[in-house]
Amino acid sequence: MPQTAARSTADFHDVAPTAPVLAAGVVPWRTSGQGLEVLLIHRPQYDDWSWPKGKLDDGETLPECAVREVREEIGLVVDLGLPLPTTRYTIGAAKTPKEVWYWAAEASRTTPVPDGREVDRTEWMSVKKARAALTNATDREPLEALFAAHRNKTLRTAPFIILRHAKAKPRSSWSRAEDQRPLAATGQRQAMSVRRLLGAWNPDKVITSPYLRCVETVTPYVKDTKRGFKEMAAFTEKTAKNKPKRSRKEMATRLGKQRSTLLCTHRPVLPEILEVLKDGVLADGVPDSQDAVLAALPRKDPYLKPGAVIVAHQALDAGGKIVSIEVYDVWDD
Repeated sequence: MPQTAARSTADFHDVAPTAPVLAAGVVPWRTSGQGLEVLLIHRPQYDDWSWPKGKLDDGETLPECAVREVREEIGLVVDLGLPLPTTRYTIGAAKTPKEVWYWAAEASRTTPVPDGREVDRTEWMSVKKARAALTNATDREPLEALFAAHRNKTLRTAPFIILRHAKAKPRSSWSRAEDQRPLAATGQRQAMSVRRLLGAWNPDKVITSPYLRCVETVTPYVKDTKRGFKEMAAFTEKTAKNKPKRSRKEMATRLGKQRSTLLCTHRPVLPEILEVLKDGVLADGVPDSQDAVLAALPRKDPYLKPGAVIVAHQALDAGGKIVSIEVYDVWDD
């Protein structure tokens, strides 16, 4: 699967992965009586201390890879949080470029269990101890970003995910009611693909336009997770055209809930939704910081390809303000 991805925070902007070797990983964190702690792994093959990470499998997106690797290596099931800086270095005698895309992931509810093969030990450490323990200097980059987010009260986040419905049957070949126009065969495959991508953040509230093509797009995910969904007319094409203020007002209300949320809607609704997102970005007094957070946000029509997502992270300890944006496309044929 081609990797089409972008991420931005106030401190960094990843346009797209470009290295021939791609990997993804997680910096697990928790807070305790000792303060902020992070979980390091020891790899016996290299005798080093690092973060859980690994190379992409065929057909896998970067977020999916990060979640899978932490589950396989140390048995933790995590939801991705704030994106952290990508590390870049070369490997092997040929000095092949490699990128590792990282995310923060709160991991306070389960106990890590090393797989005994790639990982033989894990240890929760303070940030100070982790700085000294990490074997590779590049691994300190995501650690420092995580520590800064903790200090700034932007580490604990909830994702608000905007999903453009998958590819529908052409309007020109559909003679019945517009709200009943279904997904095309390609769209059905995209819906199956995006369900795996959504699992990386595991949104627990699912909202969709009642139009059939939107409902069909979220159906594989809600079946997988056994969650219900809520249909809202405020996010239909008709409402966005005739009553755009209603679409914007409802979007602002949904953001105000500060809850892990998935919203499936249509291309013509996206301009209204994106305007509300822009208004929700954290202003921290640093010049151009709001523009930096929004750097990954699509600016031109069609904004998203069918089946693509925008992930806006809301800082729960900073009034629900948006502190990062991620954008991902899914498989297409």
